Amino acid sequence: MGKRRRFVGYFVLLMLIVTFAACASTSTRESTGEYIDDSVITTKIKSLLAADDFLKSFQISVKTYRGIVQLSGFVNSQEAVDKAGGIAGGVKGVQSVKNDLIVK
Repeated sequence: MGKRRRFVGYFVLLMLIVTFAACASTSTRESTGEYIDDSVITTKIKSLLAADDFLKSFQISVKTYRGIVQLSGFVNSQEAVDKAGGIAGGVKGVQSVKNDLIVK
């Protein structure tokens, strides 16, 4: 009975280690927590851009990876580029903004 209990204990410990290792980030992959944080940042930025009367008519794509936000799409003026970058940069959790918006 003692060997069986020890085996079950080691098995449970091994499963915990595997679970934590699976959720850890690597240099090319986000952890689960980072992915969720990035999704929240992206959603906040998209909602702020949609709520802005000046920017809501433009289709601006927002992608976030490890707190770095990338904006892409086409706008009509440099003012729109600057305003969208400012909105994105003002969201909590944003490390930096890569503003790839193009003035058409």
